[in-house]
Amino acid sequence: MEESSKAYVHSISGAGRLLPSADRWNSIEVDFGLIPTSSYSKEASPLMYTKSYDFRLSVQDKSHLKRFIYIFISLILVAAAAALLTALLPRKHAGGGSLSGLPLALDNALLFFDAQKSGFLPKSNPVKFRGNSGLHDGEWKQDNTSLVGGFYDSGNNIKFSFTTAYAITLLSWTVIEYSHKYAAFGQLEHVMDIIKWGSDYLLKLLITSTSSSEPESLFSQERGANDDDKVDNDIACWQRPEDMTYPRPVFKCKSSTADLAGEIIAALAAASLVFDQEDANYSTRLAQTSQTLYEFATKNHIKGTYSEDKDCGVQAANLYNSSSYKDELVWGATWLFLATGNLTYLSYATENFEAAVEEALPSDTGVFYWNNKVAANAVLLTRLRYLRDPGNPYEPTLKTCSDMANMIICSYLSTPNKFSMTPGGLIILQPNKSAPLHFAATAAFLSKIYGDYLNIINIPGASCGSEFFSRERLQNFARSQVNYMLGDNPMKMSYLVGFGDHFPEHVHHRAASIPWDGHNYSCSQGKRWRDAKESNPNVLLGAVVAGPDEDEGFLDIRNRPEYTEPTIAGNAGVVAALVALVDEPITPTTNGVIGGMDRDKIFSKINS
Repeated sequence: MEESSKAYVHSISGAGRLLPSADRWNSIEVDFGLIPTSSYSKEASPLMYTKSYDFRLSVQDKSHLKRFIYIFISLILVAAAAALLTALLPRKHAGGGSLSGLPLALDNALLFFDAQKSGFLPKSNPVKFRGNSGLHDGEWKQDNTSLVGGFYDSGNNIKFSFTTAYAITLLSWTVIEYSHKYAAFGQLEHVMDIIKWGSDYLLKLLITSTSSSEPESLFSQERGANDDDKVDNDIACWQRPEDMTYPRPVFKCKSSTADLAGEIIAALAAASLVFDQEDANYSTRLAQTSQTLYEFATKNHIKGTYSEDKDCGVQAANLYNSSSYKDELVWGATWLFLATGNLTYLSYATENFEAAVEEALPSDTGVFYWNNKVAANAVLLTRLRYLRDPGNPYEPTLKTCSDMANMIICSYLSTPNKFSMTPGGLIILQPNKSAPLHFAATAAFLSKIYGDYLNIINIPGASCGSEFFSRERLQNFARSQVNYMLGDNPMKMSYLVGFGDHFPEHVHHRAASIPWDGHNYSCSQGKRWRDAKESNPNVLLGAVVAGPDEDEGFLDIRNRPEYTEPTIAGNAGVVAALVALVDEPITPTTNGVIGGMDRDKIFSKINS
């Protein structure tokens, strides 16, 4: 039997080429004419195919064939090199604020916390320009304790207990409400790791009496600088955390710590709900420590803010000057009630809520951030009233909270509203402060989560006076603020580093601005990188910088932190807004999950 020079091929829609076929059915017979034709008659063949064609290939000039082969191989090599280069170069992610990019933005925003970790970093830490640092934190003079771990606050190398606790409270709240969303996008384990990194550190901050196990004070700040410091320190030095060799004294509050205690109470209580199913022992430890600290803060009638006490640290007063303390104690009591079901804590929260409102700065009305928890507390207690109403004697305060929540939302949406908007659409919640994006993020989060609460009870919207707002308006407002951050703004700038084609490249951040090249750089050497005009050698993926000014101008300058510095408190708000807005690929409607929100988890410790 003679060899055949024919082959059978078929095409696949979208493949753009012919592929070999195992048989003749639904294929094309190709005869290249390379082998002499058989004398066997085609007519004698038992089957005839209408899709049969003969092709004859002859080589007239071998030099042309060689040239063709060389060109063909060169094209393959160029394509392979391009593919490899694409894989190795830093990715410019889809931006423009498109909702299709929110899962990626959420992933990036969480990565910023990995870049801020202090202590012994696991080998799996995804930020490769960071290493172990602060390994002797807590070892200072008479204080010989371990304060290794936690997060560096921002572009400096200071660890603030207050903002760490705030960030952990907020992240925990998002996991309790939206754990199904985190899981759907593969981020649940990641965000829980971030929370545990922070809660592990917070557990170390209680200073107990030598004669009893009762707490007597709190660590508030790790390093920084005293007014009379003449030596190298975190403020004077521009140095990677891994290169620090200067002393790192700790600061502990001796007189007024009510606000700091309240925020840590809230963080530990909220985190206990996060780990309730995954690690019951750890969850119990968090809740019990939170209760111990609550007893310390309320029974001893501790008053005042931690930033009033110079022993708490100079930078605490300079950078995070707390203006009140009752809102944190009420915030902590609310979360302790949710974490334990103990009505004693709900009584404290409802009996002191009005006092917290009165103590807050007028300029903070409707603003949720590290210094003011009233707005968030009103929304959280409104959830309790709507879905698990405990009735009297709590009802009057809960009614006040739901009315306040409606007024807060109206202040974001109304035209004209309480807050001004830039021409590009960014809400200005604190006109005299920088970092407008961080305030806008928490406003977006409160708007969206409140809309989700309304969705659970199947209410189309709410009103304040004659003003009605639908759930759709809530979502649209939240989306507009997030879209602005991600590039839908006059600068066409994504303020989330690494997201989109145009983002800040000179972020005010020590570790990101100094090359990770195996060399240690001293304080004086580091200033070279601080003042350099070149882009940061390390992309601080996921950091949300402070953002534009009120005129929507932005200076991408490393030494202008009012534009280019990120913080863990700010990023926590952005993560909250992103996970609230992102849509699940498939939204379950069973087991108490409605619209991506877990209806019942937050009430799991409360008896029906």
